[in-house]
Amino acid sequence: MTAPKRKTVILCSGGIDSVTLAHKVAAERDLVRLLTFDYGQRHAKELDYAARTAQRLGARHDVVDIRPLAQFLMSSSLMAGAADAIPDGHYAQDSMKSTIVPNRNAIMLTIAFGIASGMQAEAVGIAVHSGDHFIYPDCRPDFVEAFRTMQHKALEGMGEVELFAPFVHTTKAGIITEGARLGVPFDQTWSCYKGGEQHCGRCGTCVERAEAFHLAGIPDPTIYADADYWREAVKNRVASA
Repeated sequence: MTAPKRKTVILCSGGIDSVTLAHKVAAERDLVRLLTFDYGQRHAKELDYAARTAQRLGARHDVVDIRPLAQFLMSSSLMAGAADAIPDGHYAQDSMKSTIVPNRNAIMLTIAFGIASGMQAEAVGIAVHSGDHFIYPDCRPDFVEAFRTMQHKALEGMGEVELFAPFVHTTKAGIITEGARLGVPFDQTWSCYKGGEQHCGRCGTCVERAEAFHLAGIPDPTIYADADYWREAVKNRVASA
């Protein structure tokens, strides 16, 4: 007999990683809910791309409004109203540390696990990957393992909820390769932290996106305001390493 597919709630921002995760869960598990968090980010348009993903996959989508926390998270340049501009350059540069939102994944996962437990789902999925490890401590494998342990204790006696993080050791290029296999419409994803009409092509996440398509050998359908900057950013990063 075939084992029943695990009911899985995922965190979906609307970016390549989480949209690919949504398609992977829809193909391999039982995708029961997408959770998107509005935390006052500049690039709030990503919420629309998460909603499109849910509609495409026929899954429930909820936006969790945690904007009241914004006053406590203003140290990040990602926040709307923050004094610092989003820096240009490669993700691995020290300047990108300004994009850290303190404890963001821990906050979101804690809420997601509470929701999953309440609806008797069996797993929570998050699309952290190895490219995030440079600057985001709550994307690293040791954080994932520690969070698993914490939730095991927090939900003891109330059922097991798995933390599903299939990309934690995967590169961005690897995720794009997986997304292509799954038929992800990459033009229906949003990455840019600046949140303009087009992807800027210059912020860390745009540089990472363009570089990853190049490394994966898959055509990039993204329209960038500056389509060539990523090559310079990668070259400068290699030169300074």
